[in-house]
Amino acid sequence: MNRNTVKLSISTLALLGCLTQTPTGLLYAKEKKTEKKAEKGKDKEKDSTDTKENNYADLIKKGTYTKGLFNVIQVKTDVYFEIPDSLLNRQFLLVNKLSQVPLEINDAGANKGMNYENKLITFHKDTLANKIWVKTETPRVSSPKEDAITRSVTDNFIESVLEVFDIETQNPDSTATVIKVNKVFDGNQKSFNDVLSGLSLPTSIKTNLSYIEGIKTFPENIVVKSMMTTTVNEGSGDVPVSMGVTTNIVILSKEPMQPRIADKRVGFFTEKHWYFSDAQHKMDEKEFITKWRMEPKEEDIERYLRGELVEPKKPIVYYIDPATPPQWRDKIIAGVHDWQVAFEQAGFKNAILAKEPTAEDKDFDVDDVRYSVITYAASPKSNAMGPSVIDPRSGEIIESDIIWWHNVMTSVHSWMRIQTGPIDAKARANKFSDDHMGDAIRFVSSHEVGHTFGLKHNMGASFAFPVDSLRSKTFTDQMGGTAPSIMDYARYNYVAQPEDKVTAITPQIGLYDKYAIEWGYRWYPTQEEEKKSLRKMIEDHQDDPMYFYGEQQSYLNIVDPRSQSEDLGNDAMKASEYGLKNLKIVVDNIIPWTYDQGEDYYEAGKLYMGAIGQWQMYNQHVLSNIGGVYLDHAVYGNNKKAYQPVPYETQKRAVEYLSKHVLTIPNWLFFNDINEKTYSLKDSPVGPYEYSPYSLARELQYTAIYHMLMDERLLRLLEGEALQTQTQGEKVYTVQELFNQLRSEIFAPTKKGKSLSILERMTQKNYVDALIIDVNKLFEKTNKKGLILEQSLQMPTLCRVSLNDDQLRNINYTVMKRVSEVTSYKKGELFAIQKLVSKKAKSGDAATRAHYADLANRINQALGI
Repeated sequence: MNRNTVKLSISTLALLGCLTQTPTGLLYAKEKKTEKKAEKGKDKEKDSTDTKENNYADLIKKGTYTKGLFNVIQVKTDVYFEIPDSLLNRQFLLVNKLSQVPLEINDAGANKGMNYENKLITFHKDTLANKIWVKTETPRVSSPKEDAITRSVTDNFIESVLEVFDIETQNPDSTATVIKVNKVFDGNQKSFNDVLSGLSLPTSIKTNLSYIEGIKTFPENIVVKSMMTTTVNEGSGDVPVSMGVTTNIVILSKEPMQPRIADKRVGFFTEKHWYFSDAQHKMDEKEFITKWRMEPKEEDIERYLRGELVEPKKPIVYYIDPATPPQWRDKIIAGVHDWQVAFEQAGFKNAILAKEPTAEDKDFDVDDVRYSVITYAASPKSNAMGPSVIDPRSGEIIESDIIWWHNVMTSVHSWMRIQTGPIDAKARANKFSDDHMGDAIRFVSSHEVGHTFGLKHNMGASFAFPVDSLRSKTFTDQMGGTAPSIMDYARYNYVAQPEDKVTAITPQIGLYDKYAIEWGYRWYPTQEEEKKSLRKMIEDHQDDPMYFYGEQQSYLNIVDPRSQSEDLGNDAMKASEYGLKNLKIVVDNIIPWTYDQGEDYYEAGKLYMGAIGQWQMYNQHVLSNIGGVYLDHAVYGNNKKAYQPVPYETQKRAVEYLSKHVLTIPNWLFFNDINEKTYSLKDSPVGPYEYSPYSLARELQYTAIYHMLMDERLLRLLEGEALQTQTQGEKVYTVQELFNQLRSEIFAPTKKGKSLSILERMTQKNYVDALIIDVNKLFEKTNKKGLILEQSLQMPTLCRVSLNDDQLRNINYTVMKRVSEVTSYKKGELFAIQKLVSKKAKSGDAATRAHYADLANRINQALGI
């Protein structure tokens, strides 16, 4: 304050006559004025409170009032949440699921029960703006509260504003705030529920055709059901598409579950997490496994630690969808209960239960996240999946759903018929007995339930069994099926021969499964003890192939041939040879096994295509050994090699198998009496699609040759050759040996000057064309997808556990392909073939000579000669 201001203040007070003469009068006047002002404020506040109370009372009077996590007021079509102040800033999980779908969505593979979008949210009250802000975050980061860096963590990983609501009113004692929530559930806003993006539909919600269907509130969650409508254009105009969607708002525990840190040698799904602290020299990144919170009761801890079996505080309970056909319910329940033995190894009895909902479950709803449900989906799709709802703060599974497509039985029927028909008469008919199909349903149930415990596919488990042991009744009875893990895709025993009398042909819970559940679920009183015990558990089993974990790989590019889908045993060539013996029995019996008086040969054509697909699958299993690399997780102390080329003899035998069974097209499979009645066929949107035998044989052989000569495969061979000095003198298979073996087989009749059959000419053209295309592609600017030719008739596969399935770790073999030796080898091979066919240009019959002229011309054009 400056001097002039002071003078003005004193002068003003003097004029009022109350500075020195009547100080008490001044005070009295000020007090009176203040009291009047306060009374006026109280009156105003009272009016405001009365208004709020009136608004609140009016809402209650007009609508229905339901108590729960948030009390819900519904006035006609308007929905209000009453949010207690005690739940402000608490963390909730938004969980969105499909609950009803039309044919168009069903046909695209999206069905009731599928979870398509989850978000972590918090509610914040802003009294100044009279708003409730909803914020969201990805809780991937943590740091010690007392560390200085926590200030930076707080600022660099803030919540984002997801939505805002006007405060409509408050309850009478002002301990809860009322907001109107229609806009986030009726399609007007996508903040809480973005079903179209979740399903990758490039369209928008028609808000005038969308609405809230119903709402239920419970102590720990709220369930809101809506009908969302959009339109899609299929070329002939807009088609309306309505979807029933359910949004759950679930309160998360104040204290997250103690996370369990992942180890890549045990296959669990994971959630990434970043740790910051003052003491670090770099950020620490870890992964939490996804698992249920399973703990002993307080009174049972001592018994548990002594090794006694105890019941958990909270068991995992699965409910059977009432829409499930009655004859399958007990089998599905049995598939769940099969896992009891695994949890007993972790110290818990009665840890998992499956049941049909009863009258006691009066609030049961398949879309309510309080219930883990095995949902039965009426759909033409043949699949099953086992996704889970995860607390992202810790990896805790708070609910799981198995989506069971009705037509999954078509896949199971095809596997069993082709893979076990030769050794099991029950597996030969167009329709199995309910008992036989029920046994298969039990296996699929067990596999999918395994995913809901957090387990990933273990595609390497089947490699633990010696191939010949799969022909032993004693071994298979003792070990239980086809692999040490039901989480492998080791479907059925196609190795066992009819004379072996093997009966344990269905996958079962195995040694690896029990070990993985114990590793993930055994309870420890301290983190230090947990860390030490889990490491020891892995170290105790690291050299036993029964406990090997092999990651899932893309079927288009298998790197480690031990970890393949649908394979059996530790020797793909031997297993496939046995498989072909059984497959010949299937092909010889396609007509009698599918016979149905008065019906056409549709079933025969389908079975025939399945048999060809099985042949192709064997080819893939063998092919993956060429240029294959055994991948192990090497850590200090376990003396394992991280990258080890497949042994020389194994790769050489793989080429010999393919020469015998692919480069020489099997007449018994493609050219037989079946073609007098039907071609092989597959279902398509326009009806059954028939494949002529010569065209199909040409395409499938070409696919095999193309994949055999893939740049990345040859680069892996070159990598092995370059690293030969580190293999302690072990012989490695080379690119040149591969080309020598292939050329020797494919051009053997040419070297002898013989006339070529149509199939021999086909094989030579396929080989040359694959080389030419690959050489040309090396100099084209194109993406990797553009280089892939795929004609796959393989057996159907299960299952998706999420929209992003797990895959093998990334290993780069493809940098600078153009200047690699691959180009030189491929061009050199073309030169060698050109020289040979030019030399033999006048050998053989007219068709053979024309064929040689054509090959020479193609090669000359490709090489610019």
